[in-house]
Amino acid sequence: MHRRDLLASALALPWALSAARPQPAAAQAAPRRTHALSLLGEPALPADFPHFPWVNPEAPKGGEIALTALGSFDSFNPFILRGTPAVGILANVYETLLRDSADEASTAYCHLAAAIELAADGLGVTFMLREEARWHDGKPITAEDVVWTFNTLREQGRPNYRSYYGDVASVAAEGPKRVTFRFKTNENRELALILGQLRVLPKHWWEGRDFARPLLDPPLGSGPYQLERFEPGRSLVYRRVEDYWARDLPTMKGTANFDTMRYEYFRDSTVALEAFKAGQIDFRTENVAKDWATAYDFPAVRRGLVKLDEIRHELPTGMQAFAMNLRRPLFQDARVRRALIEVFDFEWMNANLFYGSYTRTTSYFSNSELASSGVPEGREKEILEKYRGQLPEKLFSEPYRLPVTDGSGNNREGLRRALDLLRQAGWTVRDRRLVNARGEGFAFEILLNGPTYERVALPFVQSLQRLGMEPRVRTIDPAQYQVRMDSFDYDMTMDVLPQSLSPGNEQRDFFTCAEAQKQGSQNIAGICNPVVEELVELVISAPDRAELVARTRALDRVLLWQDYMIPNWHSRTFRVAYWDKFGRPPRNPRYALALDSWWVEGGREGAVEQGKREARPQ
Repeated sequence: MHRRDLLASALALPWALSAARPQPAAAQAAPRRTHALSLLGEPALPADFPHFPWVNPEAPKGGEIALTALGSFDSFNPFILRGTPAVGILANVYETLLRDSADEASTAYCHLAAAIELAADGLGVTFMLREEARWHDGKPITAEDVVWTFNTLREQGRPNYRSYYGDVASVAAEGPKRVTFRFKTNENRELALILGQLRVLPKHWWEGRDFARPLLDPPLGSGPYQLERFEPGRSLVYRRVEDYWARDLPTMKGTANFDTMRYEYFRDSTVALEAFKAGQIDFRTENVAKDWATAYDFPAVRRGLVKLDEIRHELPTGMQAFAMNLRRPLFQDARVRRALIEVFDFEWMNANLFYGSYTRTTSYFSNSELASSGVPEGREKEILEKYRGQLPEKLFSEPYRLPVTDGSGNNREGLRRALDLLRQAGWTVRDRRLVNARGEGFAFEILLNGPTYERVALPFVQSLQRLGMEPRVRTIDPAQYQVRMDSFDYDMTMDVLPQSLSPGNEQRDFFTCAEAQKQGSQNIAGICNPVVEELVELVISAPDRAELVARTRALDRVLLWQDYMIPNWHSRTFRVAYWDKFGRPPRNPRYALALDSWWVEGGREGAVEQGKREARPQ
C-alpha cells in the first residue's frame, strides 16, 4: 500500500501524526551502519572480506586486450542525450559509491564509500567517503563532488535520471567526506542501493565546461583506467593507472589487470568478425547464432590459437522483442498487436536461422523467479483482483500463450487467426491490400540499427505481406538510430528491456505514462496504462522479497496480456571467442562475464602474436 493510501485511512491517522511530529533526540533510533546493501537478505561477504570470491587476487598485471565497438563516437559525456558516447568511459574511468557483486543478486559493497548509514525511519542514507579516494589529478574526492554529480545529473542529464531519482527529496554534504540523501518516502526499498550506484564526477574539472554539450576532452575520473589516446569515431586506448588509489581494496583485488584496453570501432559486425579472425582483435562475444555455428571454423581455431567457450550464467534475460510504437494510431488496437504476434514464426526462425540455439521469451522477466506462469494464484491473484474490470477476463482463467508453429514455414493457422483479428479491428483486404474504412493501407517501417537483425526482420516482413500489409525494413547507422529512438521517430524497432533480480525504479522508465512522453526515455513502446502504472509503483514499494515476487509477476502478466511487444528469444550462456593469450579465474561469477578479472599470460602471448602474424593476409 502507498503511503498516500495510508494517510487517507482513519486507521493510519495515529501513525501519520506520530510520523509528522519531530521526535525527541533521545527517542530517535540510531542509524544502522553497514559495509554493504542487499535487497535479498544479508550480504554474503563479511565486512573484512579480502576480495571477491571469483577473482584471482594474485593475477598478474600487464599486456593489452583489443576489443571491438560498433558504430562511431563523438563524445566522452555518456550522461546526456546529445552526442554518441565512447565505449568504456563509464566502466573504466568513473567509479561508484558502492560496487556491485557479480556473484550476488542486488548486492553492493562499499567502494568509494567507506561505510553506509541507513536511517532508522527508512527516509535516508548517508555515505562516508574513503579518506584515500583521489581523482587522477591527485585531488581528493569529496562529498561536494557527490552532491554536484547528483544535482547535475537530475537537472541536465538524460531524462531517465529524473524518474530514477524521483523519490530523493534532498542531498547535502555534511562534511568533507559525509554525504546524506533524504527520501520522500520509506516505501522505495531499493533507493539506497540505487544511490550507491551513482557514478561520481569531479566538480572542479567540470567548472567552466557545459555539461549539457558533448565534449571530446579526455575526462578526469577516479577509476582504474585513464583515456590515453583516441581517434574520434575510430579507436580508443585506456591505460591502467599505476598509482590507482583503490588497487588494494577488496572490491578491486584481482581485477583491472590489463595495462591497456584498446577499442577499435567498426561500422559492421561482419567486418568486426573478420578483424578478429585476422588477429586485430583479441576477444569478442558472439550474439549471432548463425555466426557461432558456422563462422568460427578457421585455421587459428583448428590450431588451438583461438578458443571458443560457452559460459553459463544465471542472469535474468529480460525482454528482447519487436516493439510497436503505441504513439502511432496503427498500433493502438490490441487486436492489431496480437495479429502481428500471430504471424511471427519463431519456430521456423530458430530452426533455420539460429540452429536451434535459442529459447522463446515468454516473460518480461524471463529466466528468473519473477516471471509469471500458468494462471494467477495466491497473492498475485489478490493483487490483480482489484483491476478485474480493467483487464482481459481471460487473464484470470487462462495462461498467456504465444503461438507455436510446426517450424515448416507454412504458418497458415497463424495467418488465419491474424486476419480474423484484423477484421475485428476494422481492416479488410481489397485488391490484395489490407486497408481500413478510409482505404488507407496497413503500412509501417521496421527500423534497425545494423544489418544483424535484417535476416530476422525480412522473413517477418514476407509473412506480413501475405496478409496484404505493406511493411518495410530500414537499416541506419547507430548514431542516426539513437537520435530517432530519443525522439520516438519510428513505427517498430528491435528493443531490449534488461531486468535484474530486484526490479524497482527503472520500471518507471520502461512502462509509465510520464516516460512515454519524455524524449530519451526507455519507454520505447510508449506504454501508458493506468493498471501498469499502479503495478509499477507497487513493485517499487514492495516491503519484502515475497511481496516483490508477487507484484512483479502481476506486472509481467498484465504487460503480456496487452500484447505490447512481439517477444523474441534468449540465451542462457555467454558465447565468447578469444585468442589464447589470457588467463582466467577457475570459475565465473553467477551474474556477469567478469572480463575485468581476466589477465594476459606472458608465456602464451608470444605464441599467439606469432599466430596472429601468420593469420594476417600477406
